[in-house]
Order: sequence, then structure tokens, then C-alpha cells
Amino acid sequence: MKNETKELMRFAELLADTARSICLKALRHKQNFSLKTDNSMVTETDLAIESRLRELIGQRYPEHGIYGEEYENENIDATHVWVLDPIDGTTAFVAGIPVFGTLVGLAREGKPFIGIIDHPASDDRWAGVTDGTTWMNGKVVRTRKCETLESAFMTCSNPDFFDDKELLRFSSLRNQVLYTQYGGSCYAYGVLASGRTDVAIDSKLDPVDVYACAAVISGAGGRMTDWSGKALSLQWSGQVLACGDPELQAKVVNLLIRLQATN
Repeated sequence: MKNETKELMRFAELLADTARSICLKALRHKQNFSLKTDNSMVTETDLAIESRLRELIGQRYPEHGIYGEEYENENIDATHVWVLDPIDGTTAFVAGIPVFGTLVGLAREGKPFIGIIDHPASDDRWAGVTDGTTWMNGKVVRTRKCETLESAFMTCSNPDFFDDKELLRFSSLRNQVLYTQYGGSCYAYGVLASGRTDVAIDSKLDPVDVYACAAVISGAGGRMTDWSGKALSLQWSGQVLACGDPELQAKVVNLLIRLQATN
């Protein structure tokens, strides 16, 4: 790993440590929330974490941009842009279901580069570099081979996010895989990087939801794209597909494209 990448990874870990400290203190108390314009939940903890992370980034890398979940984007045309989701899975956080986490991503030239998936409740952390290496709790992890849909273990955060046409395509895919697990939030993308599952599919997402996960999965040997196989960008939003086996990714993308043409 190049010295610059090591330095940026150390700083990303510092951001994750900071977010974890705030989150663990908040877990001791019942969480009050308000609804945003898209009817998603936000808590004071979401706001406190992102505010502190933005402060640290501004002090260390004032030339870097910030793309965040809760506040206005800053300088997102910069070469390096931090992509932050202070609490991914806020509804789970409010409910006390321990699959929520903090996502710290760094885009370079608009593409996922470094990612941290941090889970305070379970004391788990994935850290990865695109086309490099991914670690879970300090140990190198890799995705697993999966040659057929029939043997694939799939995850989906919430099928309620799909529109009618997306749900038809998802249902066809679900009927071909071995099993589908729901509700894992960003933890589902971490376990895919660790070779525990094979496919993750979601929709109605934004870069803050996936950039960290994309770097983690790439570093472990997998791929993440939209449903048509196109690369993610900071201008992207919507459908996302990740597979631990790049050959399986191609098969799933081809299937989803064919299903789009017939529905």
C-alpha cells in the first residue's frame, strides 16, 4: 500500500473511531427522531456524528470535498471527496436492532477508493481499498466463488424500497437463488466481503449508502455496480448490485437486463 493510501486509511479509521465513540454513548439512551422530507428517520446522533467528522476533515484536509447524508455537500468536484453516512440503518438504530453502522468512504476522481464499514454494537469493522485489500477486525478477508445462481445466498435490505417494476425483477431473481436474507443494512455488505454471502441487491440508495461498501467489497475481490452493470459515481442514485464473484455479477446483471426488457 502506498504511503499516501496508508495515511488516508489511518485518517478514515480515526473518523470511524470518532463516530463509534459518539454512537456508543448514545446507545445508552432511548433515541428520539424526526422525519426528513423523504420520510426517513434522523436522530441527534446522526447529526452529531456527521458534524464532528466534517470538522475533523476540514482541519486535516481542507482541500478535500465532503458528500454527507445530513448536511450540504462541499466541494464535491475535488480530487478526493469523503462520503459519509453517520448511521446507516437509522431505523434499526432507533429500534435497538444492532445492524446499524457508520460508513466512511473516500472517493478519488469520483470513484470509490477507501471504505470503512464500522459496527459499534457488534465491535466489527471492515476496512478496504478498491482493487487492493480488505480487512475485517484486522484480518484479511476475501469474497467467495459462487458459480451459479442456484447456489447463491442473497441479501436485500428492504424490498419495500423497490418500485413495481423493480419488484418484479427482484422477485424473479429471488426465485432463482438459494436463499434471500432481509434487513441487514450495511452489515450485509460487510459479510459479503467476508465470503459469507454471494449477492446483495438494493434500490433507492445514494452514494453515502454504498461508496464505503463498494471499496470494501472491491478490496475483497468482489464487484459493485448498478443493476445494468454501470460503475457508481457521485452523481448516481438508485439501484445497486454487489457480488462476491465477478463472474456471478455478470450473470446477475445480464438476468436483470433481460427481465427489464420483458417487464
